[in-house]
Amino acid sequence: MPVAKNYRCFFLWSGLLATIVLVSGCASVPETKRTADYSPMISYALSLQGVPYHYGKSSPEEGFDCSGFVKHVYEQQGVRLPRTVQGMAQSLTQVSKDDLHSGDLVFFNTDGKPFSHVGIYINNDNFIHAPSQRTGKVLVSSLKNRYWGDRFSCARRP
Repeated sequence: MPVAKNYRCFFLWSGLLATIVLVSGCASVPETKRTADYSPMISYALSLQGVPYHYGKSSPEEGFDCSGFVKHVYEQQGVRLPRTVQGMAQSLTQVSKDDLHSGDLVFFNTDGKPFSHVGIYINNDNFIHAPSQRTGKVLVSSLKNRYWGDRFSCARRP
């Protein structure tokens, strides 16, 4: 009988300990703290993750293509940008890849043209974009990803 009581006590304490660890771990990094580090523009862009890709569109209701996504996010902050990737690249000031700041635009050569895709730089080599019909939605990617790293063309600052 004492052995069964010890096991029951062990399981009770294990469950209590697991609950305390889980609750304290969740409480130590609140969701608002992680998003509060971003500018309102980046926070808004991140809130659009999962919106469907739709060529030629530029709204959360209809979906986004890459330039429509970037244009929409910047317009919400009162900044007007050209509608096309090439128009954005040609009208903005170039910045070095080593000098990227949150909110800069990153351009890629995905189809033989140096300005065929665009995203918004977040930080730590991450950017948010509406990649393609195949991927299907707005998402965050890394410049360290071989696909994007090999296709990086330049960066521009709005």
